[in-house]
This record gives sequence, C-alpha cells and structure tokens, in this order.
Amino acid sequence: MDRAARLGKLEQELAEARELVSADDAELAGEARAEVPRLESSIASLLQELKPLLVPHDPLDDRPAIVELRAGTGGDEAALFAADLYRMYRRYIERRGWRIEDISYSEGALGGVKDASFKVNGPGAYGDLRWESGVHRVQRVPVTESAGRIHTSAATVAVLPEAEEVDVALDDKELRIDVFRASGPGGQGVNTTDSAVRITHLPTGVVVQQQDQRSQIQNRAKAMEVLRSRLLDLRIAEQEAARSRMRRSQVSTGDRSAKIRTYNFPQSRVTDHRINLTLYDLSAIMDGDIARFVEALKLADTEEKLEIGVS
Repeated sequence: MDRAARLGKLEQELAEARELVSADDAELAGEARAEVPRLESSIASLLQELKPLLVPHDPLDDRPAIVELRAGTGGDEAALFAADLYRMYRRYIERRGWRIEDISYSEGALGGVKDASFKVNGPGAYGDLRWESGVHRVQRVPVTESAGRIHTSAATVAVLPEAEEVDVALDDKELRIDVFRASGPGGQGVNTTDSAVRITHLPTGVVVQQQDQRSQIQNRAKAMEVLRSRLLDLRIAEQEAARSRMRRSQVSTGDRSAKIRTYNFPQSRVTDHRINLTLYDLSAIMDGDIARFVEALKLADTEEKLEIGVS
C-alpha cells in the first residue's frame, strides 16, 4: 500500500475511533481512547514522510558536489578545526558509499588544514551536502593553550554543485589566465615548471587557483571545473537570498558567510543555528554522524517551501 492510501486508511480509522470514544460500551470506549493517540502519532509520522514528495525535486540535488574547506579566524586552532571537519565529511561520505576525488590540499601548522577541496560522486551527493555551506564555529581549549582557557575559532565550508558546460557559458574574453611555478607537494618537477594555473573571471572577480595536478593542462581543466561550479553556486545563492526574504528563517542560506553551526567540545554539544537543533553527541558527529542534521535541514527546507509555495 502506498503512503497516500495508508494515510487515507489511518484517517478513516481515527475518525471511527473518535466516534467510539463516546460509545455506551465502556470497554469499547476505553479501547477507542487508547487507539486515538496511536493513530494520531502514525498519521503525523506519515505526513512527515509525505512532505518531501509534495515539493518538486531539484535536479541539482543529484549532481556531484565540490566541497571546499578553509581555516577561518583563530590561527593554528582554526586550521586544526578545519582538519577535523575535513575528516568528519570524509567519514560521512565513506558511510554513504560515495566516492571522493581530491582536488587540492594545503596543510596548515600542527597538521591542520589551511584549505582543501574535493569532489564527491554519489546519488544525491549535492542534495545532502549543500546544507553544510557556511561558517562552522568551534569552542574548545586549543592544544597550544597552556592555561586551559576555551577559545572560539572558525572554519568555512562551501559546497558547490558540479557545473556542466551548459549551466555556465564561459567566454575566453572574460577570463584572465596566469601560469606560475607550483610550490609544495605535487610530484616530480613541481618546482621546476610553470604548471600552476590561476583563472580570474573578470565580470565577477571569482579567482580559482590550481596546482595539485602534474601538468598545466590538468591544472587548467580542474580550475575551469571549479570555476564553473563557483559561478553556478553564485547564481543559486542569489536565488536563495531572494527566496529567504519571503520566509521567516534561512535554511539553505544565500549568505554563505553566515554562522550555521557551533561545536562546543567541553559540553559535547553541537548546535545548528538555522533550525535550533542541538545534539549532545559531539564525538559521533565529528566521526561523520551528521545524518541527523542533514535530514532535519532537508525537512525544514521542505516545510518552508510548502509554506510559501516556492519550488
């Protein structure tokens, strides 16, 4: 039986149970009173399942996702936190059985991450990970802190849908392409050839730099891929910002600089500020168990779309 038919059956049973509550037969009335809350709970759960089916599917949700992490305010501690997020997402992706393709990685001090990016291939990858875009804040005692004081640091996450050439038309006249000598890890010859590539999209000022591949051609191809995705993400952010003006809260935030989540280590607490959801299970979350946030955010977004009639 499909969900709609099940809902109709449950609603009919609930109506009948409510009528029997006032029956002359005390035993029958008692059974009906016990059935009413069970049926109401079943109907509420089924309605939650049906909500996503009432909103048209966003085809971008099925795209691969490009995830970019950067250490924010907080110096070395921010880089260490970015490394924690890097591991958290990779553990979540592994649990989903998705495939990771590394794009770039720049190590920070003390084994932290200055910035890193990778592509995620899997069914619904962007649809799930898109909710992670924004500023993630951490509150904990840094390893470099001898006095035991709690510090606040941050890292930024950007999740972009992989863009196809039909999504974003790039005119060569709008691009400035610079080549330079790569530095750091990257294979033999990385410091002896001008293999690194920097592409600037002049109309928007978006700059993409790539040096982790072995040749200039490979770096250029990767940089163009990321550039298209960033430009598509800009378009999506503009649409979401316009949509946010029509609703009470901003779930899939158009403001990518907004603080979205706080990780409080002393209290083992993680709070998503967009939906006011707090979970006291920090170690599991840092080990990749973010599905509860993902599902709650998807449901909140669906409810807002239904409320304002926006697809």
